[in-house]
Amino acid sequence: MKANKGQIERALDAPPADIRLFFLYGPDESGSIALSKRLERAMGANAQRIDLDGATLKNDPARLSDEAASISMFGDKQWIRVTPLGDEALPAIEALLQAEHAGNPVVAIAGALKGTSKLVKLALDHKATMACISYTPEGRDADQIAIGIARELGLRLPPDLARRITELTGGDRALMAGEVDKLALFLDAAPEHPVEATAEALNALSAESFEEDVGPLVNAVLGGDLKAMHSELAGLRVMGTNMGTILRPLQNRAMLLANIRAEFDVSGRLDAAIESAGKAVFWKDKATVTRQVKLWDANGIARVISRLGAAERASRSSRNAGDIMVTHELLTIARQAARERAA
Repeated sequence: MKANKGQIERALDAPPADIRLFFLYGPDESGSIALSKRLERAMGANAQRIDLDGATLKNDPARLSDEAASISMFGDKQWIRVTPLGDEALPAIEALLQAEHAGNPVVAIAGALKGTSKLVKLALDHKATMACISYTPEGRDADQIAIGIARELGLRLPPDLARRITELTGGDRALMAGEVDKLALFLDAAPEHPVEATAEALNALSAESFEEDVGPLVNAVLGGDLKAMHSELAGLRVMGTNMGTILRPLQNRAMLLANIRAEFDVSGRLDAAIESAGKAVFWKDKATVTRQVKLWDANGIARVISRLGAAERASRSSRNAGDIMVTHELLTIARQAARERAA
């Protein structure tokens, strides 16, 4: 059955006996993950978590219902987390809901599944499930999330600084949490001795300065300059930079190019399309952005955004493998841009 945020939060905090599956999906995967942690807290620190994924359940559809009905050898509580998953896990979810016994709660985290997904339809319709969709927070909602994250760390975050953080991170909860965590550590904040966040501290740690540092890499990748890209990547590796952190500036630029390209395709006037972007295009970057818009058509830049999203997810799951995935995707994008330059 469908649940709103308040309903799913209350249920995760005190899991009802008649709910076998908490189904969390939607474009804000960080939001779904944050919700799943409520069940983790409710089950207690000594509870055993069983981790499964869609590929495992596709190969063994009975595994989920078996785990849900299992009893710990030591009598501890058990719960099951399934992530990622999609319609390939439908037989396993059906088996769970049809099983005679299933005492261990299951939380499943999916991404932005289509409304026509059979898995989504089942989760919304079945009385033994609670399904909640998470949308990427915007505006004041995103600001309040940043303030809430800060409060848990003992950091009092004024609204203007919360807005800066949400704008810098594009409202991504995981990235917001990272920025707030750095700020709390910098100010030595803790729940037992709260500290007021300051603009000076945020300036010292701000992702804005990082975006300036990786600006040459962004331009090299989206401009198809392979030599410059390899040089910039080498410099970042020497500094020990986590490759996942460079993706947000790249995604921001790719989204900017996509918006300008869409305007250009309608009007046929590139200069006007760039002007319509306003302050999003810094004056000294106009020539570079103009060249990049010419390199990428609407379909091409859409594929870039998709690739960067996949690379970001990979970077979160494994540091070493994620770094390799990020580098591979950047090389693929830069090569395509280089081919467009040569055409």
